[in-house]
Amino acid sequence: MASTARLGVRPRPALPVSDRAFNALLLAGSALVLAMIAVLGISLAKGAMPAAVHFGWRFLFSSEWDPIKEKFGALPFIFGTLASSALALLFAIPVGVGSAIFLAEIAPAWLSRPLSFLVELVAAVPSVIYGMWGLFVIVPILAKVEASASSRWPGFFLFSGAPIGIGLLAAGVILAIMILPIIAAISREAILAVPRSQSEAGLSLGATRWETLAGPVLKYARKGIIGAVILALGRALGETMAVTMVIGNSPQIKTSIFESAYSMSGVIANEFAEATGKLSTASLVEIAFLLLAVTILVNAMARLMIWGAVASTEGGKH
Repeated sequence: MASTARLGVRPRPALPVSDRAFNALLLAGSALVLAMIAVLGISLAKGAMPAAVHFGWRFLFSSEWDPIKEKFGALPFIFGTLASSALALLFAIPVGVGSAIFLAEIAPAWLSRPLSFLVELVAAVPSVIYGMWGLFVIVPILAKVEASASSRWPGFFLFSGAPIGIGLLAAGVILAIMILPIIAAISREAILAVPRSQSEAGLSLGATRWETLAGPVLKYARKGIIGAVILALGRALGETMAVTMVIGNSPQIKTSIFESAYSMSGVIANEFAEATGKLSTASLVEIAFLLLAVTILVNAMARLMIWGAVASTEGGKH
């Protein structure tokens, strides 16, 4: 075999001992994180085994939750989690993407920088603060809105619940406010990563400012924006305290957004300390396992899409 010197390839210099130790430390830290997630998943799966064996697939499709008779079903909690998260995305996506477009393309630098900082600062507010604010401020406002909607459209199935303010709509509004900074901040970064040549080409061809933003710019940043939305969905699915305080915590499935519901994280937080029977505890652990699996899957999808957007942007620049 020809030597590297004969082939004209310089041998790669050996890394110093300090660099090798630092690389090994980083590798160990990354492996530790993965190991912790794996141990957590295995522990939850083991704790949920009695309920999984006893109820089987019926656990996912049953609406009964009776600790006295030891009959448990996760469908109301899955419905409450998905419905509140869907409402949150419905409210947050237009505002979040619109804010990102304004901060990245329209607002002057003296306004964009402080507003971007404030948007990111909102994400640091503890969820229990959002819950208290929603309970004392948002819920009374929604009660008036719900009363007006019920009188204006009587009998309409989406607005048929009692107008008390607490319910799916309140949970969706609070979650929308909580995930709005995630969508706005990441979408802004995705739009800023679009090469200026994209917008300049559209403007040079006679397109208006809006046509340029809606066409080349948003099309180029599409993967990053979708990744931001999925990442926000992962946050909404796993939120506990704020949703628990305003959703009503009633294990039922109703079509009205004014009705009370229950989330997966909420039932775990409220009932785990009071669970006495083996099946009761195992059922709550199985709900926790399902929530962990869904959250990891959603966040993994978001990260892959964001990395894909960054890679395509860097490839376009080169």
